[in-house]
Parts: sequence; structure tokens; C-alpha cells
Amino acid sequence: MQAYHASSAFIPGPLLQVAATASGPLDELSFAVKDLIDVAGTVTGGGNPDWLRTHDPAPRSAPVVERLLAAGASVLGKTITDELAFSLEGVNAHYGTPLNAACPDRIPGGSSSGSASAVAAGLVDFALGTDTGGSVRVPASFCGLHGIRPTHDAIPLDGVLPFAPSYDTIGWFARDAAMLARVGDVLLPQAIPTPIETLVIVRDAFAIADEPVAAALREVCQRLGATQEIDVFGGAEADWFEAYRILQGAENWRELGPWISATKPTFGEAIAPRFAGTAEITVDDVARWQPLRDAIRTRLRAELSGGIAWLIPTAPCIALPKDMPGAGEQIGPFYGRALTLTSIAGHAGLPQISLPVATVDGCPVGLSIIGGAGQDRALLDAARRLAARLHNRTST
Repeated sequence: MQAYHASSAFIPGPLLQVAATASGPLDELSFAVKDLIDVAGTVTGGGNPDWLRTHDPAPRSAPVVERLLAAGASVLGKTITDELAFSLEGVNAHYGTPLNAACPDRIPGGSSSGSASAVAAGLVDFALGTDTGGSVRVPASFCGLHGIRPTHDAIPLDGVLPFAPSYDTIGWFARDAAMLARVGDVLLPQAIPTPIETLVIVRDAFAIADEPVAAALREVCQRLGATQEIDVFGGAEADWFEAYRILQGAENWRELGPWISATKPTFGEAIAPRFAGTAEITVDDVARWQPLRDAIRTRLRAELSGGIAWLIPTAPCIALPKDMPGAGEQIGPFYGRALTLTSIAGHAGLPQISLPVATVDGCPVGLSIIGGAGQDRALLDAARRLAARLHNRTST
């Protein structure tokens, strides 16, 4: 039991274990569950002691958990999350910072930090997370994992603590593309995917990343034969970020504001101002930015169809160091760049897979593939092909 807690991936207390309920395609596999997702008989703690204290055990598991158990997999632990999912860092003031096994002196990324940590440390075969503004994608990049944010509404969010429902998704991590796809075969709607045949580099997304990260990922794109390039933001990167900040914040306060106002919970020093800021968002703010999001969604869903996928850096940088002097000054710019990148799939509700394809200064960096709405299975097929192609070229 002690070995499982060595990565600090799991919530405090006895390790939760739930046996598979049937035999199926995931027999003998183990998975961890982010502590935003219900498991029957346990309290979903949301990364905050006051949330844990004021809620009852879940009467049933979330459908996503039930489906995995019915496919033969077993739960092995609930994992630490950043408080009520409001972070991309993976630092929890109450429960600590899960280990980034790829770069132990650096943060794992959040808010699905514990799930990423458990997979990266080899403690489970795969793990569930949630992704609103990058909470699976960023930890996947920082920890050197495969991670998927599916098409919005592809997987039911019943039994999941909400953050911003029009952006919220359930995603998962694995150490290889084949395992990522095995889980997808169980969770995703049945479909006959249109194969991904054309990979297009999003030039202005690459411009957001640190130069060493962009250069390393461009070299991978070249190896994959991607030559076409487009611009997506149209010079309005700041507007894409602001639209996300306002719209997710308004939804977040609508969902969690009543509990925060009634309970007055203790949040970590970095988290408290974020919730306070969401309370100040007005109806006029939402009215200003919603049309932009609607236009983005319409345009991107039209452009990403018929076997086309876009390539972008998953995150703008490698994982930030723990306890680095001056880290506070870096967090704001990091969020601005990271959330701009993740807003492409977020605003449009598109599927995105992060692949661990390169390293910079000894730390992983992820390359993301974004596909058309409902093309999750095609993306998973493409991820397997691309991973095999890169492995073969590295081996020869």
C-alpha cells in the first residue's frame, strides 16, 4: 500500500479498490479515478476538505466508471485534483503536489494531476480525468503521457462534479496509444470513422509556444510528413483567451457559487482569488463574448471535417519547476498562453489527443491532434499510426 502512495497521486486515506463487475475487453487492467468523479459508497472530495465535509457518499458510480468496471477493469485509487478543478498546475494546498515521474523537480500540471501521476508512475494502466480548459491535455504534455479530451458530450457527465458544463469533458491518460484506444473502444459512441489522411500545422498556435518547444515539435511534424500550414486565431489570440475566461468563469460561478457563498470554504492562496473573480462576471460580459465563441464553434466544425486534423503544441512550455523563485510572475503568462492553445478544441467542443513525441531540456512535450466533432475514434486510430511511425523511425 505504501508504494502506491509514494507518488502522492492518491487522496489521503486507505486506497480505494473496486473489483470489475464483469469480464470484457479490459480484463485484468486497473484504473484510477479523479476525485471529481463519483465512485459508489465514497464521497467525491473535489480536492477541498470543505467540499468533502459537506457532501455525502455517492449512491452510485458515475456511468463512465460503471462502464469500465463492466468491461473488466478494476478501480485502484481515487486521485488528487486541484481544488474543484480550478488550476492547470497540479498543486493542491491541502493535499500536496502529485509526483511528475518524468520530471520529479517539476509540477505535474492540473487539475487531473493525480491521475496523470498515477499513470506516469506505472501504478495503474490508465486513469480518468476531466478536461475543461486543458486539465487532461496539459498534464499529459508535462508528464509524457497520451491523453485525450473527447468531443464535448461524447461521454455522459452524470456523476461528475461540474466546473463549466458547456466545456467540461471526461478524458483519460495512458502510457501508450494502444491503451488509450482500448479505453476509447469501451467509452466512446459506436461510429465508423473517416480516416485522418491530412495533417495540417496550425502556424499561429506554434507561435504561442516557447521557441525550443515549437522547434522540437516542428521537427516531429516534418517526420510525420505534415507540410500544410494555416492560421486559426486570425490575430485575435487575446480575444479567444478572454472569451474562454469569461464564459467558463460565469458557468463556474453558476454551478459552484451557491455552495461557496453558503459554506465559505477555505481555498488555497492561489485558488481563492480565482473563485472570487468568477463572482464578478456580469450578464453583459457573457453577452459580449458568447457570440465570438459561437462563431468559432461554427467555423472550426466546418473546417475540420472529411479526414483533416490539426497539429498544435499541447502546452506552450515544459512543466514549470516546483517552488521556483519568481514562479508567481510566470503563472499568469503561462495561463494566458496555455488556455489560448486549449481554447481551440474547448470553444468548438472538438476532440484532441496529446502525444508525447519529444523532450526539451530533458522534459516531455506533447504534440496534439485536433479532429472534427465526433471523430474521436478516427483520432485514436491516427494516434496509433503516428506513434508507430515515430517509433519505427526512431528505432531504425
